[in-house]
Amino acid sequence: MSHFFRSVVLGRPILSSGFVLALAFLALSQVGQLRLDASSDALLLQGDPDLAFYREVSSHYDTSEFLVLTWRPQMPLLSPDSLEPLAAMVDELTRVVGVASVTSVLDVPLLESPPLSLTDISRADALPTLRDSSVDRGLALRELTQSPIYKNLLVGEAGDVTTVQVSLERNQELEQLLSEREALRATKVLEPLSPEQTIQLSTVEARYDQLLAQETALRRSLVADVRVVAQRFRPYAEIFVGGVPMIAADMLAFVESDLITFGFAIVGIMIVVLAAIFRDWRWVVAPVLNCALTAIMMLGLLAFLDWRMTVISSNFVAVLLIVTLSRSVHLVGRYRELEHTAPDIDRLTRAADAARLMLVPCLYTAATTIVAFASLMVAGIQPVIDFGMMMTVGIVVGFLCTFILVPALMAIMPEPKRALRTSADPTFTRFLALYVERFGAVVLVVSGGLAVLALFGISRLEVENRFIDYFKPSTEIYQGMELLDARLGGTIPLDIILYPPTAKDDSTAASDAMESLKVDLVSEPIAGIDDDFVGDDPFADDPFSDDPFADDAFGSDAFGGEGDSTPSYWFTVQGRALLDRAHGIVDARPETGKVLSLSTAFKVMDGLYGAPLGAVEMALVQNSMPKDVNETLVLPYFSAQNDEARISVRAMETSKDLRRDQFLKELYATLINELDIEPEQLRFTSLLVLYNNVLQSLFSSQILTLGAVFLAIGLMFWVLFRSLSLALLALAPNLLAAALVLGTMGLMSIPLDIMTITIAAIVVGIGVDDCIHYIHRFRVEFAKDADYHAAMHRSHASIGRAMYYTTVTVVIGFSLLMLSNFTPSLYFGALTVMAMAAAVAGALLLLPKLLLLFKPLGPAVVSTHGVS
Repeated sequence: MSHFFRSVVLGRPILSSGFVLALAFLALSQVGQLRLDASSDALLLQGDPDLAFYREVSSHYDTSEFLVLTWRPQMPLLSPDSLEPLAAMVDELTRVVGVASVTSVLDVPLLESPPLSLTDISRADALPTLRDSSVDRGLALRELTQSPIYKNLLVGEAGDVTTVQVSLERNQELEQLLSEREALRATKVLEPLSPEQTIQLSTVEARYDQLLAQETALRRSLVADVRVVAQRFRPYAEIFVGGVPMIAADMLAFVESDLITFGFAIVGIMIVVLAAIFRDWRWVVAPVLNCALTAIMMLGLLAFLDWRMTVISSNFVAVLLIVTLSRSVHLVGRYRELEHTAPDIDRLTRAADAARLMLVPCLYTAATTIVAFASLMVAGIQPVIDFGMMMTVGIVVGFLCTFILVPALMAIMPEPKRALRTSADPTFTRFLALYVERFGAVVLVVSGGLAVLALFGISRLEVENRFIDYFKPSTEIYQGMELLDARLGGTIPLDIILYPPTAKDDSTAASDAMESLKVDLVSEPIAGIDDDFVGDDPFADDPFSDDPFADDAFGSDAFGGEGDSTPSYWFTVQGRALLDRAHGIVDARPETGKVLSLSTAFKVMDGLYGAPLGAVEMALVQNSMPKDVNETLVLPYFSAQNDEARISVRAMETSKDLRRDQFLKELYATLINELDIEPEQLRFTSLLVLYNNVLQSLFSSQILTLGAVFLAIGLMFWVLFRSLSLALLALAPNLLAAALVLGTMGLMSIPLDIMTITIAAIVVGIGVDDCIHYIHRFRVEFAKDADYHAAMHRSHASIGRAMYYTTVTVVIGFSLLMLSNFTPSLYFGALTVMAMAAAVAGALLLLPKLLLLFKPLGPAVVSTHGVS
């Protein structure tokens, strides 16, 4: 090691430093290509069967991403002073590049303003809307605020706020590539891919990633354009912009802002704090330059590999700064000790000795920290996996950069002529050593109490969270989501898919429906439909025809099918009864907001018909409604091809009582039991299910995995220290620090989610570093005189200082993150500060007390420092 540094690194320190700088400048040229990814695909649990089902169901319906704008004017909602600017805004939104359509209160069909009969609806070329000057505004407002379709969906029940839905153009190629990618991945799970399939998968993935990056940029531009339009019309109404694309764009904006603003601020704080601690420009330049160049090289590498960061993995830069700073300060601390103890040796020799003495502990800290972050790779959530992988690569890059650049700078930078501070000067770490020696029992008691409190907090830890809490109340996202929940029926979607009974039951139900239909048509007229519209005998030619609606009055293919008008099970009396009961059960839950289904359509038609629909009328609803009514009442809730009924639910995301997992399990059990259906007839899907799966997977994949992580680290300690007792003692502070952070999250009701899950790995990685450095130095000091107390004091005065300096620098720097508008960044800053404090406290208080108490290094000589 010494020969390597002398001949390669320190023999030409300027060349070595220049090599690192050249790599950093090369990486810097790539940083502009770095991409952040906030697509929903990146935040879902890969390999989740529910994800595949969600994509399948989505393909059954004409669904696309959309933005939502709220419109709450100061004047009456349907007054000309409100509708005229609203119409102008809608027209401008339709001209925004990337917008497919805009749905507003102006364009939805009005069925009860005044009430229309089924004949009127089925024969109408176009149904009235608010754009028609003849429409009675009073009747329209009553319909919009009382209709089961529009109330609390399009218009708030109080009649003072409405929504505008901006549907975005679908990228057909991107969707096709996604389908191909998922199909090939599914095949790969079952059997090895052929060489042709492997090449195809690689090609599809590359093209998909390329298009996804382009689509993300286009969506951000579109969101910005929509906001410009909204801003222009804010003098007329209170407007909030919401929707998944807007949230994704804002999350990216928050992350980018935090990366730039707080990144520079943290580096600035590091400079100030290191200058105050060391009072020597050399020990400011070397650590800060090393941290900065390591971060730049990693960012350049990510850009070159097109390895995109997400809102989660973007935190790796901050954590990498911590790890790199720690190793830099440890090297500096060792060099400063040698300046004091061996002032006569030359800088090159001193730098080589410092690197040699710190290589083993730093190598083991790097290895154990990698193990801690590797635990994130079993999460199944791509951003969390990426965070673990990025940290693994970053630790390697930081390690190499630290042991090349910092020693080279030590050899280059001239030593000051002023006297050096001696290591015997009073410091805070010396006070901690005295405290451990004199009040060691208190340390143990307090540690035990904290452990109990931490375990209690962990028992209260939840994997539930409110997505709205990711943002401060002053942000548009928060205010918009709050308004949508409070006045417009909820935000987060849940789809409930119902299938008909088994084939035997289904055929019986269809036969009963056809018989009922025949009797109804032959024996009695349909209320609200003219006699000549039905005809004298629609079954005259074939009383058992499969197509009773072949008559042109109904339209040969009004529903857009293949000409088969046989009523679906869901348009029979039995099917409707089942749907009505299911709809009622879902709507009665306090967690649900707006609920829509075919039951809603039937209820509206009941009102127009003047009585509950019979078999004929329901068949008419299935086959003979005008396009605009069909697209509003039927198509979103029924797939003729798959004969499935869809209940669309919006949950109250802002409710503090929402417990997703409990809600979904209870609702599923209630529907199965009360509807008396088979489990295969019922499936839940949509974002509520997918996000709940993500949250639930975190506990099983991370919290339980921590046990395996600590076992692996314990084995590494055993190999490093060649002592089982010493390895167990080293684990204790790490266990306590991790438990304290997680316990605090439980006590303060900070949920464990895709953002905060990484803190467990961070606290383990940081704690492990401190304990390895301390024990390694303690063994060196103990070997001098076999005096545990003296070894503790000397360790605190040497390596303890480096640990303390690093902690102070990081704590002050990362406290700035608590000023972020993005709550996950705020939590990250606060929990990182706590993790650093807990780790250094465990290493400088609990660990030395355990060493004094159990004496794992063997018998000691009589101590001159007192008894422990």
